[in-house]
Amino acid sequence: MLAIRLLTLLFGLLAGLGAGRALESTQPAELSRVNTLSLMLAGTLIALLLIPRAERLGGQFIGRFGRWYAGLSPRKVAAATFGMIIALLLSVLVGSLLQSLPFYNWIWSLGVTALLAVFFVTYASGHADAFGLLAFPQVRRKPGSKLLDSSVIIDGRVIDLTRAGLLEGDLVVPAFILRELQALSDSADPQKRTRGKRGLSVLEELREIRPIRVEDWDDAALPGADDKLIRLARETGAKIVTNDGNLGKIAKLHSVSTINIHEIAVALRPQVQAGDLLTVTISKGGQQQGQGVGYMDDGTMIVVEDGMKHRGKPVRVTVVNNVQTSVGRMIFARLEKEDMAV
Repeated sequence: MLAIRLLTLLFGLLAGLGAGRALESTQPAELSRVNTLSLMLAGTLIALLLIPRAERLGGQFIGRFGRWYAGLSPRKVAAATFGMIIALLLSVLVGSLLQSLPFYNWIWSLGVTALLAVFFVTYASGHADAFGLLAFPQVRRKPGSKLLDSSVIIDGRVIDLTRAGLLEGDLVVPAFILRELQALSDSADPQKRTRGKRGLSVLEELREIRPIRVEDWDDAALPGADDKLIRLARETGAKIVTNDGNLGKIAKLHSVSTINIHEIAVALRPQVQAGDLLTVTISKGGQQQGQGVGYMDDGTMIVVEDGMKHRGKPVRVTVVNNVQTSVGRMIFARLEKEDMAV
């Protein structure tokens, strides 16, 4: 923001100087210098008052430009550059031909260059997959490919989905994901090391079920693995398989499809209806007085009214309500009449 402040002050100073120079011809020299200094000071003070607004507008512009720049595909930039080169070369040729015309001047050359640049840059950008190959090698594109994120590899449930045939198409593991798993397995932190080793073991088991293709692709200009996954998915038309909800939201903004295994698991959980009978072990107290909390095998929380007195014991409960929250399902229940009498 310091740059915006300095530029605003400089603009005000130059505006005052320009106004003073415009008045020089109508005033004596001594008075003109004084007026110029006064106008420059006035312009600077006006700019000082406008700095907050300039910072806000400048911040919005920088934010939009940053998002636009982050969404640029290197292949599209390379294609646009190639189109500009062709336009400049052709403008030189056409300009040489136009010089023989009696009404020719430099404005004609400038106009021809602008028209050629607009045409070729637009055309090349629209066909980036073809023209961008001049700077970037072709990434193998196969319809229906699935890019595996590190979170879904470490989770391990991708093995069951693959074995059941629910993940069609090629299973692709980018090289930078493998490097991330290797870095985790070599970490000094025991938890990270365990996660990394589990991820590598899952890949070994997954390779016994289906072939896995390692995509040797990377982009050093992108800061993190999530950004690289989204860029690779855009380049290849593949879907990202992940457990990371935030990655899924960002991918959607970039028009990239994702498959969230955790959401699939939640959708496949058996639905419990009001009036159903369940057996649950009360493991801790709830937020309200006397409430007990237990868990189903799939991790769903069950809040049992007056269940705290049965802590550590399996009890039969009747489902009262089934609520879907942002973190999962929550079941409210009360003790079955026989248990209430105990």
